[in-house]
Amino acid sequence: MKRREFITIVGGAAAWPLAARAQQPAMPVVGFLNSASPGPYPPLSAFLKGLNERGFVEGRDLVIEYRWAEGHYERLPALIGDLVQRKVSVIAATSTPAAVAAKAANITIPIVFTTSGDPIQLGLVSSLSKPSGNLTGATQLNVEVSAKRLELMHEALPTATNFALLVNPDGPNTKPESRDNSAAAAALGLTLHVLHASSEQDLATVFETLTQLKIEALVIGSDPLFSRYMEEIARLALHYRVPAIYQYSEFAAAGGLMSFGGDAAESYHVAGVYVGRILNGEKPADLPVQQVIKVEWIINLKTAKALGLTVPPQIVARADEVIE
Repeated sequence: MKRREFITIVGGAAAWPLAARAQQPAMPVVGFLNSASPGPYPPLSAFLKGLNERGFVEGRDLVIEYRWAEGHYERLPALIGDLVQRKVSVIAATSTPAAVAAKAANITIPIVFTTSGDPIQLGLVSSLSKPSGNLTGATQLNVEVSAKRLELMHEALPTATNFALLVNPDGPNTKPESRDNSAAAAALGLTLHVLHASSEQDLATVFETLTQLKIEALVIGSDPLFSRYMEEIARLALHYRVPAIYQYSEFAAAGGLMSFGGDAAESYHVAGVYVGRILNGEKPADLPVQQVIKVEWIINLKTAKALGLTVPPQIVARADEVIE
């Protein structure tokens, strides 16, 4: 064999892997959109677990583009536009404000949502069993049980009559939660003050207002903003000696008096599974919206003691978990 022919053959063989790699399809890109902030975000691991169960590992089988509104809901449309420009295959809109904004964007990209409210009332889908269009996902029973939090707090503090509800005026769940809690308070003969907070700076003002109004118990609305500042709200509640209840167990663990609500991690897990199924060729319209019906009630007796409260034993016995 002539030397020139040998070099040509060897050179061609070396190029084969490069050519093969060039012909491999690019990894799909998933947009992860949330109205909160990056950092430690417990449900995210559940989302990735759901993807893994459908054969997708981040960095190996797909790329995830994370977009966070950091509590500024007005940024969501621009973040969605950015994901559209990135040509993502699916958008995982993993909070109620993100889901509502994604629906309003009127795009054709498949959208998988998680929400704490009723997807039909929010206008995300027309039917849970047969969602039409390009949206599907999972919902937690958190807005639906918001008034139940007020009732549980009333049972735990039977002599308290002056309550407050904290909501984010910019959030999509504000109207139904205000309506349901006001109706529950009226039925129980309680006074209910509806207070607003749309930023971290508002929280200190809210707690000063609670003191001025001599509020005896606080119900915190189902808004992602309050999840972002969950530990800070628990600290302020203890500092201002206000018994408070929120939807997630992390609130009671951080020093809040009680938590009662749905399982956020399970809804994120469902969202991850659904994103994987769509990447594998299924259509959102063929995937029914799943309702995560598990709810959990946690009482922090250590906090009760710090607040000088005695929670009736029959109430403690009904809780799913007691922190002592």
